[in-house]
Amino acid sequence: PGQYVPGNMYFTTTKLHQELAGGKFVDVIIDEAHDPASLHPFKGNVDLDKLEALIQRAGPEKIAYVSVAGTVNMAGGQPISMENIKAVRALTDKYGIRVYLDATRMMENAYFIQEREPGYQDKSVAEILKEFCSYTDGAWMSAKKDNLVNIGGWLALNHEDHFEAARNLVVVYEGLHTYGGMAGRDMAALAIGIQEAVQDDYVRARVGQVRYLGELLTDWGIPIVQPIGGHAIFLDARKIYERIPQDRFPAQALAAHIYADSGVRGMERGVVSAGRNPETGEHNYPKLELVRLTIPRRVYTQAHMDVVAESVKAVYDRRHEAKGLKMIYEPKYLRFFQARFEPLA
Repeated sequence: PGQYVPGNMYFTTTKLHQELAGGKFVDVIIDEAHDPASLHPFKGNVDLDKLEALIQRAGPEKIAYVSVAGTVNMAGGQPISMENIKAVRALTDKYGIRVYLDATRMMENAYFIQEREPGYQDKSVAEILKEFCSYTDGAWMSAKKDNLVNIGGWLALNHEDHFEAARNLVVVYEGLHTYGGMAGRDMAALAIGIQEAVQDDYVRARVGQVRYLGELLTDWGIPIVQPIGGHAIFLDARKIYERIPQDRFPAQALAAHIYADSGVRGMERGVVSAGRNPETGEHNYPKLELVRLTIPRRVYTQAHMDVVAESVKAVYDRRHEAKGLKMIYEPKYLRFFQARFEPLA
């Protein structure tokens, strides 16, 4: 309680768990991450000056740990470089602070390092992933993403003290530590998914399908987050619906309009996802107001991507007719999952 958790942009559920434990998340991502049009190749990088300024201002003892994600979902699936995580490790070592990795989409992050960072073109995704993890003290993973399974996850820790504490909590909240609430069938599938997810050809094809959709939309002049990320296309709702103010939920409206047009289900990643300030009760207004079109792995063909693109274009062509939304039901936590809205008259 009372500690800070700096990280390279918030993620909704992670931030809530940090707050429920008495901590406060502090965003220390580079400024380029907040600009959808920026072509910086590693928009997930930690701003080392911001991080060190927080450590010096609060004191090392007030920093619970540094939370690093790769890729950064809320920034548009943007990667963090190997050079940057090395520098984060060196800085935190100086102050005796641990670094933990949200590895949910690290296979895609490793592919971007292979593609964009000098010195890694001849290394495999698996080799890059292993090196990246060596600069952290542990990692957690929602295995429904890059590990190719329907449910579950894992936690890996280097330090015995944290491992024993976490293992004990698993028994309280999930089930015996030998299965952690997961069925045997899911654990067997996860063991295979961990291996298949780091195969270079698979990751290349997965990222390539996302790029195909992104390039279609870009060719039609539809504003999206650039560079195209690893798991989804992020529509720039603030730019598409310029006339709708942020307190009328433009990203939520855009997602609803696409769903009404074609049944394609996108995800709001803007003011609704950002929630409220726990101290003032006011909306948090993020710089990014996005709709995420996440592409499930090993499910769809290029023809499906064409259908998605055509629906987005149809809605985009009617953008001047669009109106915002009014929130009519708001749960206390993670409101974006269960909130309800109605169109403004």
